[in-house]
Amino acid sequence: MRRKIGLLRSNARLARNRWGTLPAEAIACLADLTKRHSLSIGAGHLRMLDGRWFITNSGLLHIAQRRGCVGIKTMLQRVYSDPNQSCWVFKAIVFKTRRSKGFEGYGDANPSNVSSIVHGAEMRVAETRAVNRALRKAYGIGLCSVEELGYLSAPPEWIQGKGIDSSHSNGDGPGTGQPRLRDKLCLLIRKYELDPTLVKRYAADFCGTEALRDASRDLVEAFISTLAEEAAKDRAALICKLNGYNQLSEVKS
Repeated sequence: MRRKIGLLRSNARLARNRWGTLPAEAIACLADLTKRHSLSIGAGHLRMLDGRWFITNSGLLHIAQRRGCVGIKTMLQRVYSDPNQSCWVFKAIVFKTRRSKGFEGYGDANPSNVSSIVHGAEMRVAETRAVNRALRKAYGIGLCSVEELGYLSAPPEWIQGKGIDSSHSNGDGPGTGQPRLRDKLCLLIRKYELDPTLVKRYAADFCGTEALRDASRDLVEAFISTLAEEAAKDRAALICKLNGYNQLSEVKS
């Protein structure tokens, strides 16, 4: 009991640090997940996206291990897969006990439903999705997993309409033969769980432009490199810096 209380306090503190003040409903849901499954935000078991909790593959595997799962079997569905098109479909079966008939789940991945960041790894994405769905069925997890979402299979909404303009010709468009800058930035935001709106304001200030889409590719690359270094060195300090742009915006308004 003491251990769970300590974990709940740790989760609540980390949640506030990463996502700010949360509504009572989100806190109640976090408390329930902590008590029932001993999930840890610090261990990467849970993520909050668009105000909702999502479980991760590591969180599902954590639950399976705690519940004594005896095995997970995955099988490539060759009939529905097309290696030439990088289209893959997997079936996963989770065995809770030695006598269990198993809980099945299917996962698919192809270039159209994964980010360019993971192009070439569609097979692994499909297998992970299948495993996640089978685990959620086996252990009655109502939360969708992060790996099944568009956040890992397509650029987030803020990039498509509110962030970097994908049609701008700053060397970030198709045919350059270089990784898309918006995908690099997207990856950093997801990895360190940063506020995309504040990152956009910081980027515009760094590049000296009204909007990030007006900056040259060289400036954007320099910003991404700087952001990565700051996040890796001291995420808390970076969060404070980003919050400063939020306060600045409030003063201007």
